[in-house]
Amino acid sequence: MNNGSSKNEIALNLIVEKPADIATPEGMVWIPGGTFIQGAVANDDMAMAHEKPAHKVVVDGFFMDETEVTNAEFQKFVDETGYVTVAEREIDWEEMKKQLPPGTSKPHDSILQPGSLTFKKTKSSVPNLYDYSQWWAWTIGASWKHPEGPESSIDRKENYPVVHIAFEDAQAYAKWAGKRLPTETEWEYAARAGQPDAIFTWGKDMENLSEMANSWQGEFPTANTKEDGFENKAPVKSYPSNPYGLYDMAGNVWEFTRDWYNVNYYENQKNDGVVKNPEGASQAFNPNASQTSEKVIKGGSFLCSASYCASYRISARMANSTDSSQEHLGFRTIATPQMLKRNLK
Repeated sequence: MNNGSSKNEIALNLIVEKPADIATPEGMVWIPGGTFIQGAVANDDMAMAHEKPAHKVVVDGFFMDETEVTNAEFQKFVDETGYVTVAEREIDWEEMKKQLPPGTSKPHDSILQPGSLTFKKTKSSVPNLYDYSQWWAWTIGASWKHPEGPESSIDRKENYPVVHIAFEDAQAYAKWAGKRLPTETEWEYAARAGQPDAIFTWGKDMENLSEMANSWQGEFPTANTKEDGFENKAPVKSYPSNPYGLYDMAGNVWEFTRDWYNVNYYENQKNDGVVKNPEGASQAFNPNASQTSEKVIKGGSFLCSASYCASYRISARMANSTDSSQEHLGFRTIATPQMLKRNLK
């Protein structure tokens, strides 16, 4: 990666350094613009097919939240706007069935109530880790206010990342804050933080995982040794930052990006040459989820383990339906210099 002012960057009119007339917003850090290789690095044996091929991209500098959006921050948004998240809204069956296979029967009204997906340990080993229904449960009453179910709360958890957030909710918060969600490229560029050969935000050493990120230690999904200090979510800033001063870019909770998930996007991207500030695929495509429109999520969560998905790696990427929320999914926002200048007018 190159954060200097090379001839190529000048030709691209690249924003590298923070503009002198713009102050860094509270709780954000400046990410200097530059060029990097997006996608799996050559020495990453855990990389999946949709992380390849790696391709060169150019990114303008921007400001990014140093942490995931917290419960306290989201609470302020809700208090000021009265916003109701997707997980808290009454369910519209006519709207829901459009996303289900034709002929799907309507569930009983006792089931068709607001809620979200919560994690549950299994009582024994799971031979098929592709069947995630074994550890996820639809929980009526689960929401950002009740992250483990209706009897739970966020009391004394103001500094934990907000979860049970659908894409629409994240977008609404970002608009209210005068910011936006990052593209997948911006997110990955910020996570890599000038380390071209790194697999993780802290480098290449897997042995440092428990010291650097909140992930699953032990046999997933039945036993967590809590070697990293937490079994579930952790307060933000519980682990060291990456070289750019960003916390929890690996583990804790997954984070939404604004990009559509398209399984062919990286393969198609290689034919476009070096692209500046790519916006991702023009439409979603996932042959395993043809009924849904999905966004790219990044960073992994407290549920990621080496045996399951190892998604605490920089290049790891997954898909999430725009209307789906879970106990391990949150977000952070970014702001460009242009956005901040408009906000000041």
